[in-house]
Amino acid sequence: MSHNYHFHKYLRFYSQVTLFAVSIWFTVAAPSFLNSNSRLQAQTAVSQDLEAAGLYQQGVIRYSRGDYEGGETLLRQALQRDPNLAAARTYLGNIMLQQNRLDAAVLEYSEAVRIDPNFAEGYFNLGLGLHKQGQREAAITAYRQALVVKPTLAAAHYNIGLALYELGQVNEAIAFYQQGINIDSSNANAYYNLAIALEQTGQVQEAMNSYRQALNINPTNIAAYNRLGSLMAKNGQNSEAVATYQESIRRAAVNPDAYYSIGLAWLNQGEYKKANRAFKRAQQQYRQQGNIQQAEKIEEFITQTAQGEGRTLPTASQPQNQPEPATQTDTTTENNENINTQGTETQSNNSSESTQTRVIEFGQPMPN
Repeated sequence: MSHNYHFHKYLRFYSQVTLFAVSIWFTVAAPSFLNSNSRLQAQTAVSQDLEAAGLYQQGVIRYSRGDYEGGETLLRQALQRDPNLAAARTYLGNIMLQQNRLDAAVLEYSEAVRIDPNFAEGYFNLGLGLHKQGQREAAITAYRQALVVKPTLAAAHYNIGLALYELGQVNEAIAFYQQGINIDSSNANAYYNLAIALEQTGQVQEAMNSYRQALNINPTNIAAYNRLGSLMAKNGQNSEAVATYQESIRRAAVNPDAYYSIGLAWLNQGEYKKANRAFKRAQQQYRQQGNIQQAEKIEEFITQTAQGEGRTLPTASQPQNQPEPATQTDTTTENNENINTQGTETQSNNSSESTQTRVIEFGQPMPN
């Protein structure tokens, strides 16, 4: 069955529940789209049929245990007894979203909001399904309808911001990120994505502040350290940039972008020995990742710094190619002094988080 058929079918559902039309894009750590605290929602089942309610509850338990086949069977049995269980439709949508059956998920969510037009989480989940399909304008429409029913649904503000960013409407995305943060200030991903959008619009100080907020909440976001260090270096805050890159490296030893950037910072300060060690480590890790082009690019800097010389470079130059995920752990310790800060290197198996523009994606479907 074609995408167009499903698209027109759920549009008919929209008209039945009076969804308003909007003319409605994203970036960054990933597509992405919900923060880890935002979950696919399902309402409490309300049914006069006790057997239907029991089947529903058993289906939800199977779903929560990862038994999607069993969960789907029980939920469909519940719907046979009570076709008006919107929550059962929502959990069926969640199961299908987990299985990447996007068309089927969208149809289930559409049916849920047809049954219950005041089901805010149903509209949100419908938006998420459409978003994953790449139907960004339609997703925004569904997210907006969720906010009509429940204006304090922070995840909907956040996801609208992501979709708008993807559509190239960066200023509008900033506004929705900020609205989401005003409702839920614990969403580290919202601060991170907001920072990327602010950086893109030239609001450097605001972007730096937002990266700091993201790291206060989630100190393990390696990409945020690297992007913050890049902005510091561009602003001439070289010592602060070096400290930020060192913290990034301390938290993820497999981190070629940070080694590359700290090498540039030391090169511009005339610290050739330190820069040489950092460039060598970056080159080694890029090669391990299969990013040969970036590894070859660094060779010139290694040669210059080995000779105790270097040309002045723009600070915080970023790799032009996004590294592939690391395939092996970096266990080399030779010549690592003066690069890492004191302390245990944690998450050494982490792949490098590129400093390229990447937005945090939404999380996986989960039961409420």
